[in-house]
Amino acid sequence: MIHSTAIIDKSAVIEKDVEIGTYTVIGKNVHIKSGTKVGAFTVIEYAEIGKNCRIFSSAFIGTAPQDLKYRDEPTKIVIGDNCVIRECVTLNRGTLAHRLTSIGDNCLFMAYSHVAHDCIVGNNVIMANCATLAGHVEIGDFVVIGGLAAIHQFVRIGRFSMLGGGAMVVLDVPPFCQAQGDRAKLVGLNLVGIKRHGLTEKQIGDIKSAYKTVFTSGITVAEAIDQLEAAGPSKEVIEFTKFIKNSKRGITRPGRNVENDSE
Repeated sequence: MIHSTAIIDKSAVIEKDVEIGTYTVIGKNVHIKSGTKVGAFTVIEYAEIGKNCRIFSSAFIGTAPQDLKYRDEPTKIVIGDNCVIRECVTLNRGTLAHRLTSIGDNCLFMAYSHVAHDCIVGNNVIMANCATLAGHVEIGDFVVIGGLAAIHQFVRIGRFSMLGGGAMVVLDVPPFCQAQGDRAKLVGLNLVGIKRHGLTEKQIGDIKSAYKTVFTSGITVAEAIDQLEAAGPSKEVIEFTKFIKNSKRGITRPGRNVENDSE
C-alpha cells in the first residue's frame, strides 16, 4: 500500500508488497525491494533497500553526506535485508571517495543513530540510540554499539566487538573485544556476545590466550603477534592478529586499573 500523500519520483522502483506511509518522500534513484515498510514523513533518495526492512517515521536515508567537499556527485547507499531503522535515524550516501555507503543484513538502528558517508557496516550490527559513525568507518559483523557512542572517521571495529554506552572511539577495536570510556579503552573480551553466537570453549580459550599475549604479557605487540603466528593459530586468532597488523590508526588498548573479563 502506498499512501496517497506520499511523493514518489518517476525514477524510483518500488517492488510488490512495499508499504509507504503518509507524507513520505521517495526521491531519485531509489529501489525498495519487496516486503519493506516505510513509515510516515520519511525521506529516501539515492538508495537501494533490501527485502522486509522496517523503516519507522521521520528517518532520512540516502541523503547527501555532511562533507564540505561533496558537490552532488552521483553516489548511493545500499542496505541489506531485514533491517530495522527506527525514528529519526540518518543514513547518508557516499562521497566521491568511494561513492557508496554499505549496510548489511539484519541490522538494527535505534532512534537518532547516524551512519555517515562511505561507511561499511556488516551484518547483524546493533547501533543503540544516538550512536554515531563518522565517515569511512568500518563495522564488522555482530558488533553492538552502545547509546551515545561516537566513532572517529576511518576507525575499524572488529567482528563480535561491543562498545559501551558513551564510548568515544578514536582507534581501531580488535575483534571479540569490549571497549568503553572516553577515550575508549579495552576492558576485556565480549564473552557474552561470542558465547551467545555459539563459539566453542576451545575457540574462546584461544581468543583469551591471544588477548593476554598481545595486551598483558609485557612484550611488544609485534613480538606478541610473531609469537602467536609461530604457534599455528586457530582461525579466530588469525582474524585477531591480522586485524591488528592491518591497523592504520592504531589499536585501542586496555586502560590502567581496569578489571577485564578476559581472565
